[in-house]
Amino acid sequence: MDPERLKQLLAGVSRGQVSVDDAVVELRDLPFRDLGFARADTHRHLRTGFPEVVLGQGKTREQVAAILIELGRGGSTVMATRVSPDSAAGIVADVAAAGLTARHHGVPRMVVVGPAPPADRSRGTVAVLSAGTADIPVAEEAALTAELAGNHVERIFDVGVAGIHRLVAQRPRIEAAEILIVVAGMEGALPSVVAGLFAKPVIAVPTSIGYGASLGGIAALLSMLNSCAGGVAVVNIDNGFGAGHMAALLNRRRASPGLNQT
Repeated sequence: MDPERLKQLLAGVSRGQVSVDDAVVELRDLPFRDLGFARADTHRHLRTGFPEVVLGQGKTREQVAAILIELGRGGSTVMATRVSPDSAAGIVADVAAAGLTARHHGVPRMVVVGPAPPADRSRGTVAVLSAGTADIPVAEEAALTAELAGNHVERIFDVGVAGIHRLVAQRPRIEAAEILIVVAGMEGALPSVVAGLFAKPVIAVPTSIGYGASLGGIAALLSMLNSCAGGVAVVNIDNGFGAGHMAALLNRRRASPGLNQT
């Protein structure tokens, strides 16, 4: 349930416009709904202040659509990550048939249901840097995740260490950011370079891009974990979502306890 809708429901009960029984019916599925194959957590975003997320990988098109529909009925923003191109069109159609609006973002492989929040929930800008063009899908997953949490995001792509002048040319944009997400494959050197040049928290994302000895991203992961630059935190291989989520939490504007944290 969307926080504003919950507030309206409780206000309606307080004013006598909504009966207690009707409110109980509205809230009866707290805190989740059992779909048989999944238990959709309809109130996680109330606890965390972050849009609910469905991992599309490993699920059928019908399962992803059913979960998105169930979670989206309350009016909140919901995202599905790692959605294959073959499934995306069908999921969007199924969600639309249920009376909801869904958008497919092809590069980050995400389907989003519900409104995109304004970029007013953060203290500053999140800058997402990619070492190469091949890293952009993971970088876009991070960027879109941060945007859906109400952050302004700057995308600074293809600034890897193979041509360090490309990174230096973006210095003003990088220095203006509050949090840096740095995405790199191959040897994964870019986060260390960025952390050595800029006094910003760096969330490093290793990608599986690279030749044989990169070992599907393990080489980049180990390089980032062994960074000699301070201020580098590392998420898992190809985990753009995790980086975007962490950046959003770190960048969140301080709020009083309660529903207005979203």
